[in-house]
Amino acid sequence: MTDFTVGDDHFRLDRKPVRLLSGALHYFRVHEEQWEHRLSMLAAMGLNCVETYVPWNLHEEREGVYRDVGALGRFLDAVERAGLWAVVRPGPYICAEWENGGLPVWVTGRFGRRVRTRDAGYRAVVERWFRELLPQVVRRQVDRGGPVILVQAENEYGSYGSDAVYLEWLAGLLRRCGVSVPLFTSDGPEDHMLTGGSVPGLLATANFGSGAREGFEVLRRHQPKGPLMCMEFWCGWFGHWGAEPVLRDAGQAADALREILECGASVNIYMAHGGTNFAGWAGANRGGPVQDGEFQPTVTSYDYDAPVDEYGRATEKFHLFRKVLQEYAEGPLPALPPEPEGLADPVRVELDGWAGLGDVLEALGDPEGPESGVAPTFEELGVGRGLVRYRVAVPGPRIPYPLTAAGLRDRAVVYVDGVRAGVLTEESATLPEPVAGGAVVELWVESLGRVNYGPRLGEPKGITGGVLHERQYLHGVRARGLRLDAFEEAGAVAGVPFGPVPEGADGNRTGLFRGTFTFEGPEGADHAGLELPGWTRGFVWVNGFCLGRYWSAGPQETLYVPGPVLREGVNEVWVLELEGAGEAWVELGPGAPVRTGTPGVVQP
Repeated sequence: MTDFTVGDDHFRLDRKPVRLLSGALHYFRVHEEQWEHRLSMLAAMGLNCVETYVPWNLHEEREGVYRDVGALGRFLDAVERAGLWAVVRPGPYICAEWENGGLPVWVTGRFGRRVRTRDAGYRAVVERWFRELLPQVVRRQVDRGGPVILVQAENEYGSYGSDAVYLEWLAGLLRRCGVSVPLFTSDGPEDHMLTGGSVPGLLATANFGSGAREGFEVLRRHQPKGPLMCMEFWCGWFGHWGAEPVLRDAGQAADALREILECGASVNIYMAHGGTNFAGWAGANRGGPVQDGEFQPTVTSYDYDAPVDEYGRATEKFHLFRKVLQEYAEGPLPALPPEPEGLADPVRVELDGWAGLGDVLEALGDPEGPESGVAPTFEELGVGRGLVRYRVAVPGPRIPYPLTAAGLRDRAVVYVDGVRAGVLTEESATLPEPVAGGAVVELWVESLGRVNYGPRLGEPKGITGGVLHERQYLHGVRARGLRLDAFEEAGAVAGVPFGPVPEGADGNRTGLFRGTFTFEGPEGADHAGLELPGWTRGFVWVNGFCLGRYWSAGPQETLYVPGPVLREGVNEVWVLELEGAGEAWVELGPGAPVRTGTPGVVQP
């Protein structure tokens, strides 16, 4: 039986010192048919291990309804076939720039500030989830002949709280569920974070992007013995809608990696391959020094400026990292697999079917609830990814007054008596023109991603403060949800009453657009890139697979299309435009070019 332990100074495999050279690759951000290639890229870079989070909300979006929990097990089997070890970080909170930090909406909606604490109700649902998930891990541990060598308890808890009772309970739960490999925690190399996030008897690790010697000095104050490990070496960073791209100089990143290894430490490169936030699962942040400020939604691409780019190709950073890691390899590194190829010839897809948002809501939306005194939040409606239509009448007679969606999260397109009146945001939540009495107001509110890090974790979405006419609350609100997962069901759009697309490119035109295109043999293409010139904001599906959100706010302009999604013969595209459509076509092409340089620098 293989024995993996934490020694005084090193990890030990059957009593022999081992250095972990790991890279983060999230199974849920990569199409399953591409796992093998991405894992082979990590091995070719010089890594001997792969790390993945597990997003609870992906697998239990609705309470008690489990979806493909076995995906984790299949990924770990692929890791083993690739000859790599595995580090599993099951949460229950993961951050990961993922919707709600991986916590299901029904959990944060029910428990609020009590999540990630010793609260008995919260602990009960965590235990139920772990007992469903962890058999996938337990049977694949290294002491049972599998690849799993480390399991994390919680994630960066010291950045959030200080409930030692909760952390020790969670570590005990992992043991009771059968986890026998070493457990660890990971936090920023700051005293208050390590104090709040460490658990006696568990290996503490640190997360940083540079300054390894200083970071490990702080870690040693809290853990005098045990292997040093940077559990998240931030070699790049993620992007936000409406912000400039964030890139890190490849040479600088390689020097920072070398410094970690010169300290005798193990490392997990975050991210080795980032992948994509498909299906609207991207999270969001809050700005400011304590993450309590401006709302910052995360883009669909999770390229992360990683050494293996979103399309699975080796970058300049890959080759520099490979050169560093070669010095720590026991022999020659594996050769790189063939580079993935993009679609050879661009394809213009004409969209010739259309249904207005109201018709889409009638066909795919939740039943409209009863009239309520206040506008219910997404959480109260049980809506995670998607949007909600709120309807309310303004009593009359009265003169026109300003209309405000107080506590709006995150963005609303507003119609007054069926005519578009404006787009509201958290920062600008009052219509530009006053509204008279007797009007009927519709507010189509979209969640742009739930906060995944900091004190605003779990904040509700929708109209959280109410609809105000001048200073008066408007009561008698009706709400109806349109969930993205309604589009994921087989034959979902069959009941949508498509008609001809209205002529012209109306900047106010919204709804679901549909078109088809034909391939004689697309299976030769590992990927494509999809662009929507002139479109504003919404979601795209190819053959029922949701590529994620697009938004003219940038910086992302191209959506990644996994090659396995395309098929020989007829293919179908759906575009759900929420704010203003362009001309009725989209284009499939080869995708973004390989990164060969870094025009900007970030040092997390």
